[in-house]
Amino acid sequence: MKKFFTKRWGQTPSVGVSLIPLLVLALLLVLVIRAFGSDSIMGGSQIALLSAASVCALLSVGLYGCKWAVLENEIVENIRSSASAIIILLLIGSIAGTWMVSGVVPTLICYGLEVLHPSWFLAASCLICAGVSLITGSSWTTIATIGVALMGIGRAMEFSEGWVAGAIISGAYFGDKLSLLSDTTVLASSTCEVPVFEHIRYMLYTTIPSMVIALVVFLIASLMHASSGAGDVALYAQALHSTFHITPWLLLVPVATGLLIWRKLPALVTLFLATLLAALALPIFQPEVMHTLAGGADEGFLMGFKGVLTACFGSTALDTGVAEVNDLVATRGMAGMMNTIWLILCAMCFGGVMTGSGMLSSLTSLFLRWVRRAAGTVAATVGAGLCFNLITADQYISIILTGRLFKGLFRERGLEPRLLSRAVEDSATVTSVLVPWNSCGMTQATVLGVATFTYLPYCIFNYVSPLMSIFVALLGYKITKKR
Repeated sequence: MKKFFTKRWGQTPSVGVSLIPLLVLALLLVLVIRAFGSDSIMGGSQIALLSAASVCALLSVGLYGCKWAVLENEIVENIRSSASAIIILLLIGSIAGTWMVSGVVPTLICYGLEVLHPSWFLAASCLICAGVSLITGSSWTTIATIGVALMGIGRAMEFSEGWVAGAIISGAYFGDKLSLLSDTTVLASSTCEVPVFEHIRYMLYTTIPSMVIALVVFLIASLMHASSGAGDVALYAQALHSTFHITPWLLLVPVATGLLIWRKLPALVTLFLATLLAALALPIFQPEVMHTLAGGADEGFLMGFKGVLTACFGSTALDTGVAEVNDLVATRGMAGMMNTIWLILCAMCFGGVMTGSGMLSSLTSLFLRWVRRAAGTVAATVGAGLCFNLITADQYISIILTGRLFKGLFRERGLEPRLLSRAVEDSATVTSVLVPWNSCGMTQATVLGVATFTYLPYCIFNYVSPLMSIFVALLGYKITKKR
């Protein structure tokens, strides 16, 4: 024991010492999750990260003589590298608010609900949740709103709760994983230093096949089930119609956004223009909603100006007459992204001291002993993403730690950063909901009223996705090595 803690000035920390900050972080996060539940991201997780970073700094300075300036420089460099991601997250909050109150998202939801039919209920539920999650960028919002409604419909049709919850979660995480508005998508791409559009396009090679498999399974399960009714989907569509002016003209906003993405414009430019288009549509198609956002006190230009800006940066709440739909159309704007940004900054501090102290490279050396080929490297990344979801109990921290841990290894192996970012999303993002004590698993089980272990076998997309990532890597498809 004495030898274990002997000072080794200038040497790389041992694996045993390097694991101590991770164990401290895991212990603190367990306590935070138990104390705060789904609100852990509102401060508790951030304090846990800073505390673990402090432990790492004390060990590296006290045992290995690391200079504080080195750790500080790494923290600053980490935060600098995340600056563009933070701006993107702010624009995501803005576009989420403007797309909702302008009627773009409600229009897409109303048209999506029309495809629901008992004979393919599970597959349709998966597709609807995928579409809503894709346009909102949030699996949590999708599950807590449309997902809750579909659970009620599924129970009325006498479907197994596990099957319905599995279809909902599969679709929600498909959209979350591929959406330009998703904070996990931006976080994974920025952590691995990959342009977000390139990251999304590269994920299609594993995500689309995984979704096809899931849809086939859900379709077969639906056809084998004797359904007993179509449910009350019309209630939610009617609530949206009564609150918003639903028109095909609003589809021009997502179509134009798709064209901007196809033209490969920078993400910041695309998100800004998408927000601007929705902001222009707000006074044209939803004047009553804009008047409500403005508080009804002002008239004319100032009313419109206040309503548009409120949609961009602030919280919005509209009364549709149906509580579940009220939750769906509620947005938080830029202000709603601040907890995620706060978490990213604290995670970058933790990652900075782990990198500057040499502890991250020490942990990476564990994988060098067994990893020789690209497929093995991807498999190790996928395994680490799952392990961090089990250990840290937080999706965001798992993404950051996995990306930081393997960035140097992928560079050393001559593998593209986009392969790393895809493997991180194929594992850390989609498996978080399968862990009962993870913030995602705990939240979705509570929201849907279905235990994690009950829906776990039916989340087809969530466990096919990491397997597909390894399978595609074994095939070597679209994997090129740098010379």
